[in-house]
This record gives sequence, structure tokens and C-alpha cells, in this order.
Amino acid sequence: MRATVIHGPQDIRVEEVADPRVERSTDAVVRVTHACVCGSDLWAYRGVAARQAGQRIGHEFVGVVEEVGAGVTGLRPGDRVLAPFVWSDGTCSYCLEGLHTSCPQGGFWGEVGSDGGQGEAVRVPFADGTLVRLPRDLDETLMPAVLALSDVMSTGHHAALAAGARPGATVAVVGDGAVGLCGVLAAHRLGAERIVILGRHQDRTAVARRFGATDVVAARGEDAVAAVRELTDGQGAAAVLEAVGTEESMRTAISIARDGGAVGFVGVPHGGSAGVDIGQMFNRNIALRGGVAPARAYIPELLADVLAGRLDPSPVFDLTVGLSEVPEAYAAMDGRRALKALISF
Repeated sequence: MRATVIHGPQDIRVEEVADPRVERSTDAVVRVTHACVCGSDLWAYRGVAARQAGQRIGHEFVGVVEEVGAGVTGLRPGDRVLAPFVWSDGTCSYCLEGLHTSCPQGGFWGEVGSDGGQGEAVRVPFADGTLVRLPRDLDETLMPAVLALSDVMSTGHHAALAAGARPGATVAVVGDGAVGLCGVLAAHRLGAERIVILGRHQDRTAVARRFGATDVVAARGEDAVAAVRELTDGQGAAAVLEAVGTEESMRTAISIARDGGAVGFVGVPHGGSAGVDIGQMFNRNIALRGGVAPARAYIPELLADVLAGRLDPSPVFDLTVGLSEVPEAYAAMDGRRALKALISF
């Protein structure tokens, strides 16, 4: 079968690899029908996050079950399924409390020795605990929205919950990538009254407004802090979503939070202290929560809203490619010619 592999910075290839097979009784083999490229994949593409030459890549996919191990009881061949970006056993204490990302037996698609999501098929460990079964008659037009739940929509939702987005609240979102935009949508879904998006790309902030943003701040650094405070009567936002992961973005997020407010951080941290000023947080009673989103815990609730027509994160996809075109999709996203690429098989 064919799958996407990374050989080094700026070197993404689609190559022939071994077909996946059931190796343990709890495994399933899933034929992928839809996948995508994540902004976090670009860290490896740019050489910021280390990868082994020839390592698989990609962690968001929808597909059809082709084979299950003898120990899989909740799925059967022919089931259409959605995979969160982390596999988990579904039975440990962390999984039972909704923190699937801390499962001792869990892992990330594309890590050494595992299949990546950007390939024709994937071996799924702990299939019962990991995969979410979809309606067999699911409307194909909903597939992009469903696929977004695998990571970016669930991650935006995690940030909104961690920050305390709620009815009537003022929310600020740092970052206009797919996760930041989904954070806007999540805050709107949770009832936020005012949502400020910090972003400089008009095509992306247009999506943010479509998702519920009421204000756009295109400045950065101290200018951004001043602009948000001006919009909020000098106080800042009660809930701030940080969706970038740089020191500058974290400093900005903490600085624009209202005293007594909270920052929900989901941007993968890169560099030094990640911009966390403990003294400022202490003096102003700023809470910091977040981390890796337990997408498996959130998907059932979000999926119900997608199927009911109440939630549609699909506008984050602005480029559709076939598997052979995935290297070009990485280049387009890296060059900001695309926000998020959907891969259709």
C-alpha cells in the first residue's frame, strides 16, 4: 500500500510500505477514506520536531474497518469509523476519567513503529477503546466536518473548556490556524458573547467571523495586548485560548487575560520557558490550564452536534488533494497558501 513518510525537513514522500495487519487480538485494520495534514505536522516538515528518516506521518483519519482481531467486540468489518489523534485502551483509570491522552498503553499515530494516518490503511491498536463508530449511511457532505473532530475541533474545544469559555463571557483567541479558528467556533458553541481573534491573515479571520468572532486584532506583541485591552475596557478577556505554542503567543495570551481569568493552552510548546511568566500570573490570579486534548472524550458530544447540523468546522479545509499530492499540500500549508489540506482517497 501507499503511505506518506518523512525523510527530513521539506522532504515528504508517498511511498510503498507494508500492508498493515492484525498483530494483537485488540487490533483493527482500517482502510482510510479521508485524512488531512495538521499544522503540527509542519513542525516536523520544518525540521523543528525531530523525525527518523522514513518515519510515517499524519494523525487524523476516517475510514472503514476491514479486519478486526478476536478480542474486538464493538466493531465489525464494514463499520465506518473516526480515529482521534491518539489511540488508547479505553479501560484504564485515565481513559475512564476522560483523559485518554495519558493512557499508559496509548500512543500517537506516526510515532516510530506505528502507522501514520496519511496512508491507505492503518493498524489501530485497542480498536474498541480508540475508534468511534459512525453511521453507515453518513452523508458524504459531512465528512470534512467529521474529520475535523479527529484533532482540530476537539483541540479547540479543549482550549475553550480549559479557559472557562461560557455563556456571556468575553473570549480572546491567540492564533488564526485551524485550531485557533476551531477555538473560536468552540467558544461560540459554549455561548461566549464576545470573541476576539488575534490573527493577521484576512482569509483566516474571515473564517473566524463566520465561526462567531466579533472582533479581529491584527497586531502582535505589546500592540496586540493594548488593542485587546482597549476592546475590553482595559480589563482583558476572561477566557483566553492559546493555539500557537511560541513564547510570544503565550506571553500575549497571559497578558490579555483579565485578572482572575484563565488561559487554555493547546499550542504545542516550542522554545525555552514557553513564555510563561509565573510572577505575572501570581500577581493577577491568572490560571493556566490545557495541554494535549483528549479528543476521544469529546468526539461523541461534538459528533452529535455535527450530525444534527448544529456544528460545522469544515470551513477550516481550504485545499483538497489526493494521496499522491500530499507533498504539495505540505508545501502549500508551509507557505501559507492553504490553511488545512484534506486528503481524499
